[in-house]
Amino acid sequence: MKRLFLISNILFLLFQTVTSSSFAMSPTPTPNQAITTQIEQQINDLKDKIASKVAQLKLVEKKGIIGTVTDSSSTQITLKDQDGNIHFIDVDELTQFHSSGNTTFGISDVTKNMTLGVLGLYNKDSRRILARFVTVLLLPRYIHGAIAGIDKTNFTLTVVENDGSQLVAEIEDVTKTNAYDSATGITRSGFSHLQVGQRIFVVGYPDKQNTKEIIVSRSIIFPSLPINPAIGTVLPVLPTATLSPTISIGTGKQSQ
Repeated sequence: MKRLFLISNILFLLFQTVTSSSFAMSPTPTPNQAITTQIEQQINDLKDKIASKVAQLKLVEKKGIIGTVTDSSSTQITLKDQDGNIHFIDVDELTQFHSSGNTTFGISDVTKNMTLGVLGLYNKDSRRILARFVTVLLLPRYIHGAIAGIDKTNFTLTVVENDGSQLVAEIEDVTKTNAYDSATGITRSGFSHLQVGQRIFVVGYPDKQNTKEIIVSRSIIFPSLPINPAIGTVLPVLPTATLSPTISIGTGKQSQ
């Protein structure tokens, strides 16, 4: 009887020990629970990435500008647009450069006063453009002034603009020259009939060899219209007869 009682007490003590140990231990997660937790973490990470990307997209937009180079380095180009605004252009290894007739054109070839067209990603926060395409543009120049000199050997004109600046206009065979008079309207003219002191409007492209010269594609003279008085101070004194209107048929270097 005593032996039976002793065995009962031992079994009771063992049962209590096992029970208390099982309650003290943390429950081990099942494989399904671990997978679920991992998926939830991945979903949360994806949400954070999407939210960050959306925030970035709201700050970035595609933008294109045209401007004149005022400064450049290996990683940045500074442009000035026609309104006088300054734009900072960042370039990286993905930026593509293009210049007509130059297949190796790159950032090192960008020089001051060069006209560039830039297409890239504009950051509204930093107000900078990350360039994706940079193209050298050859834009026409529009010159309004008076003829200050004529070189009949080289077929060039010295034109004085209203602000007093001067440039050389090269007349080519393809140059179209016209004259306008209120009585006769627009008529064709030629190089041989141009005169110093005439009012002139010239459209042309910069000469690659000399930025102070332009190759004229079209010019219109206004023989009967007076020139700007400010220009008259730099023109040679001419007889009145020299300034009389001369209308003739012709084009290019030679009149027809």
